[in-house]
Amino acid sequence: MPELCRFGGMVIAMLFMDTVQHNKPHVHVYYGEYEASVGLDGELLAGSLPNKQYKILVGWLLYHEEDVYKAWNLAVQGKHFDKISPM
Repeated sequence: MPELCRFGGMVIAMLFMDTVQHNKPHVHVYYGEYEASVGLDGELLAGSLPNKQYKILVGWLLYHEEDVYKAWNLAVQGKHFDKISPM
């Protein structure tokens, strides 16, 4: 799974051509035993995260909104994207 960013114990990733299950721009987040799919708008689509990590992730998504959408547009076309800095 192509990694977008890693910080605070979280790994944020995007799958190539991943539009079937959620049909909404999203990231996959892994934190210890937690896994979640979170829309680029911050909506929790599946899974769970501790509240603190969820809030940090939503802030990161908002801060990097332009870069995250750029990565999403490349990923759904099956193209590689650049990693994004933690902050």
